[in-house]
Amino acid sequence: MIRLASSSQTRAKLLRDSGIGFIQESVDFDEDSIIASSAKNFVYQATIGKFEANLRAFGYKDYPLLVADTVVASSGQILRKARCADEARNILFTQSGSETSIITCMVYQSCEMKIIDISETKYLFNDFDFDEVERYLKSGEWRGKAGACMVEGFCKQYIREVKGYESTAMGLNTDLLSIFLLDKEKYC
Repeated sequence: MIRLASSSQTRAKLLRDSGIGFIQESVDFDEDSIIASSAKNFVYQATIGKFEANLRAFGYKDYPLLVADTVVASSGQILRKARCADEARNILFTQSGSETSIITCMVYQSCEMKIIDISETKYLFNDFDFDEVERYLKSGEWRGKAGACMVEGFCKQYIREVKGYESTAMGLNTDLLSIFLLDKEKYC
């Protein structure tokens, strides 16, 4: 059993689907003050900030602590979570017909080990259909998603090529995490 310090339902689903037992609770961390020159630097700073905040709140002695953050980059831009439908539309069309990188950083801390990983999955998207984008925006499913991107949802139909793990793109590299946790979960 681990503590997932994230309110993401997608991350919770990834853990469930991987057979990793968890409780889900977290404290907030303000990402708006982060200044980064690259997407990898941004996601690392955000994850470390979240990790430190949740470590202070919960520690890791009762349950190992898992924290993650995801960012999207395309056309040389860091594409964060859209605040409104117009911003989401612009973010989506930045990715349309382009290569998009979805980068997830995770920190796992137990008494036995500490893992820090930055994984990247690259997608080459076909051009997005304007009417489909509008339907997606009206659905509200883009809310709370880095780059307004859902590779398991809206964006799936436009994937021309993928390099990397889908779990990374969905917000948590459970492919890697599962390898480390296999028969290694111990408590302090």
